[in-house]
Amino acid sequence: MNDRIHEPSLHATPVLDLRPTQMTLGMGEVARKRSAWKMQGGKTLSEFLGHHMVPVVVGPGGRRFLIDHHHLARALHDEGIDSVFVSIVADFRKLDANVFWNIMDFHGWTHPYDGKGRRRDYADLPKTVADMEDDPYRSLAGELRYVGGFAKDATPFSEFVWADFLRRRIKPKELRKDLAAATDKALALAKSEDANYLPGWCAPHGAKVAPKPAETRKAASKPDKAAKAASGG
Repeated sequence: MNDRIHEPSLHATPVLDLRPTQMTLGMGEVARKRSAWKMQGGKTLSEFLGHHMVPVVVGPGGRRFLIDHHHLARALHDEGIDSVFVSIVADFRKLDANVFWNIMDFHGWTHPYDGKGRRRDYADLPKTVADMEDDPYRSLAGELRYVGGFAKDATPFSEFVWADFLRRRIKPKELRKDLAAATDKALALAKSEDANYLPGWCAPHGAKVAPKPAETRKAASKPDKAAKAASGG
């Protein structure tokens, strides 16, 4: 019997019935998704949810474990939306807990690391998306990808890998004080050879560090002299 089924469920599933498979999320990323939901315009809730089904694995006791889109689920919950549509990727309800988590880890469907990058027991995973803790470095990694610091990658939990890279190089007080400045520093780090092992790295090989974004923006704001002369301006 093949337990991989990819079965969509068109029945509404309560958000708080979905069990997270990661410890943390980035509340900055949640805020971005909340804004995106508010800008849906004429789309009805059912239309939106139909195009944003969340993938789950059925585990011991028939519980549904969320294996992606934690930020979306939390954003919808915070917006007062009680239920979502799900896509059942696999049904492992017949497995005992130890085997279940071994299989989840094998597939890269769980990331039991806390906000300090430390691996925790599976028993420590939050029970609902409402219980998930904020990891500011996950928010920074999301912001970094948004500004082109790295490419979207199929590697499971790739943003968390970037978050841990940044966690070791940018101090918490820097991040709390000025997100824009921290993003500038993160972008420079992302273009360095130090980051060339990370998923989605997209800097040219051989480059030490890319120009700081602030310097790039300043240079881009200066009119090209030749163009200015040609236009008579």
